[in-house]
Amino acid sequence: MRLTNFDMDALRTFATGIDLGSFTRAAARLGRSTSAVSAQLKKLEDQAGARLVEKVGRGLVPTPNGELLLSYARRILALNDEAVEALRGADLHGWVRLGLQEDFGAALLPRVLGRFARSHPKVQIEGRIGRNSELISKISSGELDLAIAWAGDEILPFARHVADVPMCWLGADNGETFAAVAGSGDTVALAALEAPCLFRTIACDSLDRQGRSWRLSFASPGLAGLGAAVSAGLGITVRTPIGLPAGVKVLEAEAHGLPVLPGIGLQLLRGSENIGRTGEYLASILLEALQEILPAGSDVGSSVGPKGPGGRA
Repeated sequence: MRLTNFDMDALRTFATGIDLGSFTRAAARLGRSTSAVSAQLKKLEDQAGARLVEKVGRGLVPTPNGELLLSYARRILALNDEAVEALRGADLHGWVRLGLQEDFGAALLPRVLGRFARSHPKVQIEGRIGRNSELISKISSGELDLAIAWAGDEILPFARHVADVPMCWLGADNGETFAAVAGSGDTVALAALEAPCLFRTIACDSLDRQGRSWRLSFASPGLAGLGAAVSAGLGITVRTPIGLPAGVKVLEAEAHGLPVLPGIGLQLLRGSENIGRTGEYLASILLEALQEILPAGSDVGSSVGPKGPGGRA
């Protein structure tokens, strides 16, 4: 029996379209036309001998066969990318100190660092999950080589703008949100990280400009506690759609009488101008991975300047 070899580009297009919830967005992400994406999807269905997606409402969702192939596609693509990385950086060695904002830990640690470590066993990575203020302090003092952080008012050298990510109001996904938004005289119950926090400042300033009264109902030192408080209905908060915890959903601002929020800059920070070949290679992989997990509506940038803002979150 002749074996079928699935087309790698078609598999990547299929997986990206499902991840983004839109094959139109997948076309933009992958730099292809919508007609090319449609042709790849049809080719993949021909190779699979089964329908992989079906239309539900205005979107496409995977069929049972599509769900099955998707699980294999993710593993095939991950192994392919790991092999490419291993060959391109076969002689990489050294030590890289990397800091990640809490929002990106769950998404980037397994997606990037685990694969990178397997592909480059001679490279030692010292990872740190922390808040912006901590990461920026350690970048400034030379204690980190690379960091992913939100942009605020600080001016830092060697910063690269990655994207402007939409901010949003988050509430409980169990019907408790109304009480947090208007439970006591139309006063908003606000859950936030302990100060200093960029998102907390933006939430308070936005409510003040709207003339909406608010009270701080819960303060947490980290995102785990903040997510638990919001899912319990103790308050609403402001973050981005990245890494939403269980029991939390994005709130439509206007539907709840809340102010519409701006976007927030995301940056790749360097501890110095020269971070070495290994550091540069890891930085390029981080940038690719970030573009894969950024939510719809993110304005992806590509400019690199000698200076850029920092921030606290």
